[in-house]
Amino acid sequence: MVGEAIAAGLTGSLALLSDAGHMFTDVLAIAMTLAAITAAGRAGSDSGRTFGLYRLEVLAALANAALLTVVAGFVLVQAVRRFTDPPEVPGGWMLLVAVGGLLANLVAFALLRSGAKENIGVRGAYLEVLGDLLGSVGVIVAALVIWFTGWAYADPIVAVVVALMILPRTFALGRSAVRILVQAAPEHLDITAVRERLAAVPGVCDVHDLHVWTLTSGMDVASAHLRLDPAAELGAVLTVAREALHADFAIDHATLQVEPAGPSRHCTPTGW
Repeated sequence: MVGEAIAAGLTGSLALLSDAGHMFTDVLAIAMTLAAITAAGRAGSDSGRTFGLYRLEVLAALANAALLTVVAGFVLVQAVRRFTDPPEVPGGWMLLVAVGGLLANLVAFALLRSGAKENIGVRGAYLEVLGDLLGSVGVIVAALVIWFTGWAYADPIVAVVVALMILPRTFALGRSAVRILVQAAPEHLDITAVRERLAAVPGVCDVHDLHVWTLTSGMDVASAHLRLDPAAELGAVLTVAREALHADFAIDHATLQVEPAGPSRHCTPTGW
């Protein structure tokens, strides 16, 4: 990263600068994610933080998305300016530095790949490294083109391509973080299916005030009111309902409030 930044300044390559800037945000993103995960794991709940510090991980992902947007915007603005008068860039030095960046990105990519599916913070860092990896390949292509043909426009073109690769993944990461922060229902869960599964628990007449949200990556929580038949056994209903949420929807933290159906609202047999 430091080598690419220095080389970008010496050679005037915008493609190298964009790759270096992206790698800088990667390092910062990984540091922020690790700090957030460590803080969330160590901090216990107290009267002011009943859910602990798990949301720090989500805030780190949102900050990563904001940083990436700034980097991509800066590169795009600079690339537009260079299309009018592209400077001469030494392709040999540009190629050498880009190969070094590619090797560094390959190592980071391999380290982050396993945790990217389960953790939004790690996924954010993984996507950034993936973008860096592709960006390094693009810089190598641009360096080869400049070295062999002298076509200087290859440098700002690759810089634009790198920036445009960053933006879609950045928006997706930011959208995921915002959905968690506004406590939207998890996209992978069918809320209607959750309601119907709880309603199918023996002794449950009705399900209302159902809420499902994500506390942090891999930690979905739920709350609901269950109206019970007067003859239902409270403990058995709660046990079956919680087991159903865990087995069918991987919801391990559920707050269930039970209400009596009343004389005029007994459960009607369904026949199955």
